Amino acid sequence: MVREKLPPIHPGTILKKEFLIPRKISQTKLADNTGFSLKLVKEVCQAKKPIDAEIAFQLGNYLGTSAELWLGLQQDYEQERLEEILERKVKKNKISSLIGRKTNGRVRKHT
Repeated sequence: MVREKLPPIHPGTILKKEFLIPRKISQTKLADNTGFSLKLVKEVCQAKKPIDAEIAFQLGNYLGTSAELWLGLQQDYEQERLEEILERKVKKNKISSLIGRKTNGRVRKHT
């Protein structure tokens, strides 16, 4: 049985779906209560900006979690993304070595 790997989940997605929506906290309210700009909050929630130490600290204080939670989620996300990229490169290299490499417009057979 082949296990399908789920795509990495950005901590901003977790923030939005697991904390803000269930608690009925708007992104505007989060920005107002943490001192973040609304633009920053939106970028984090849209997975366009990573959660750094300052953001993690403020989120921890406001949401009753820890900075370590948010930093750990960010680190896990980045590690999983890197693993995906490296796995794709390995697969691409294996395929290239199986079908041969182009040399001067010709395909060279792998022996």
